[in-house]
Amino acid sequence: MKLLATGVNHTTAELGLRERLTFPEAQIPAALADLRQQPGVREAALLSTCNRTEIYCLIDTDAAPGTGPDLAQWLAHWHGLETARLREALYLHQDDQALRHMMRVAGGLDSLVLGEPQILGQMRDAYARAHESGALETSLARTFQHVFSVAKRIRTDTGIGAHPVSVAYAAVSFARHIFADLRQSRALLIGAGDMIELVARHLRDQGVADITIANRTLNRADALARAVQGRAVTLEEIPVVLERTDIVISCTAAPVPVLGKGMVERALKKRRHRPIFMVDIAVPRDIEPEVGTLQDIYLYTVDDLHEAIEENVRQRQDAAAEAERIIDQALSRYAREQRELTAVDTLRSYREQVAAMGDEELHKAMTQLEAGGDPAEVLRRFQHALLNKVMHQPSVQLRRFAAENRTESLSIARELLLRDD
Repeated sequence: MKLLATGVNHTTAELGLRERLTFPEAQIPAALADLRQQPGVREAALLSTCNRTEIYCLIDTDAAPGTGPDLAQWLAHWHGLETARLREALYLHQDDQALRHMMRVAGGLDSLVLGEPQILGQMRDAYARAHESGALETSLARTFQHVFSVAKRIRTDTGIGAHPVSVAYAAVSFARHIFADLRQSRALLIGAGDMIELVARHLRDQGVADITIANRTLNRADALARAVQGRAVTLEEIPVVLERTDIVISCTAAPVPVLGKGMVERALKKRRHRPIFMVDIAVPRDIEPEVGTLQDIYLYTVDDLHEAIEENVRQRQDAAAEAERIIDQALSRYAREQRELTAVDTLRSYREQVAAMGDEELHKAMTQLEAGGDPAEVLRRFQHALLNKVMHQPSVQLRRFAAENRTESLSIARELLLRDD
């Protein structure tokens, strides 16, 4: 059996092509069933995210050359694309390199954002869907479990995900330095674009239950608020909401500031000067710079975040180097385990052979006992006969090795047969 990993990601395919190659969750069972009908495919799984579409499969190695699956053609046909166009963007890894690729993907080393944690959950979902669809059997399932084990070790031993490297995540991480328990905080997010959506989801993941989305268009704010169990307001309602807000993160396309110094001063008086943490991600700025001079206001700009992110990227790169070493070690162990598996058939056959000898001699001994034979004598004959049978074939081979001066074979036999006390 051969392990294959093939697909496209953010480094090989532009966004338009990646969008065309996406597998909606509802289509994956049918796609897996069809994939397993391709020549030589024994087991398969599909990973489909915004940044990558990948196929992992085990194929027969006994098939005649040129009769294996054409995964590029299958993928192109499934999505109605020209095969030639897809081949230019497609990468293909086999066996050890395929396993290394899977480990790097699960560990966040192959992601658009180095070390991002979501990909491991997405790979687990891909594994679960393949398992539920009956597309996985023992071998590929075991490979996935090995990959997940390595990814978990990367997360726990290298700290690759400890330092935020996205603006949205960095903004939320800064908030954690101000408030000991974000779950008790109230957040106001101004805007409803992609950046604010990421911020909202990060806040929700940190346990912030009270999230308000303020936007010029209420419908868009309401859609995002529902996604994070928050509430939506218009920009005109910000002064009232600000009085009960601990965290403000803003990112709009407004040409002038949305929050001014006077509005914030009034809110602070109502709050009895309880601090407010603010992050202005917008360019041009949403929050007047003078707001940062107020006591009890912690104001950060997108430049502040980028400085932190650059340092964090360097730290993640150091962690990534350690993660690569973990993968190298894991691949060595896996290769050793696979080589050990080649001895299983021989051990099973040898065990069955010795067991058959034992059954034969045991039957003779039981017959002698039933005929009234002396138990001690019967047991001695049983031991002697079984020992002779077990030793016969090794004895013949050892004499032949000695006669042919095969010293290396004799040395291996000694290692196999004699205990090293």
